[in-house]
Formats: sequence, structure tokens, C-alpha cells
Amino acid sequence: MTRQYLIGELSVRLEQLQTVAASECASDVACLRHEVETGPMTCLAPAAAKAIELADSLCWRSLATGDISAFALQAEVSADLRLFGVSARLLAEG
Repeated sequence: MTRQYLIGELSVRLEQLQTVAASECASDVACLRHEVETGPMTCLAPAAAKAIELADSLCWRSLATGDISAFALQAEVSADLRLFGVSARLLAEG
């Protein structure tokens, strides 16, 4: 996979995460997306891991507040993000 492909695909998934993020977390996702789009290739794996952490946090917040519809959207985006990260070898399979 080329550098531009990896950056573009991770950026798209971060945009999707930003869309389903609670307002207080959306800025964190936006900053991470900017880092992916402008940083060196070496930042992609740590950024993917951070994105998974943010997605996990969003899901737990939604569950804690009983917002099942938000949780369902966030879980779907999180699963896609994880699958991409593993497929691109940015995240470990475990």
C-alpha cells in the first residue's frame, strides 16, 4: 500500500469517527486527523492506536448514558477502523 493510500484511508475513517463523536471528543478526532494528514509516515500506527482508544471511549460514554443509537453508530465506525488498521498492519491483530 502506498503512503498516500494509507493516509487517505485512515483520514476517511477518522472523518467518520468525528461524525459520530460527541461534541467534546470531536475536536480530539479532528486534531488526530490533521496529524495523520500532515505528519510523517511513522505517525500512522500510533495515530491508528489513538483512534481506537478514542472510539472505545466514545462507545463507553454512549453506553454509560444509555444512548444506544449513538453506541451502534460508534461501534460500527470503530469496527471498520480496527479492520483497516489490522489490514494495513498499523495495528496488531490481537
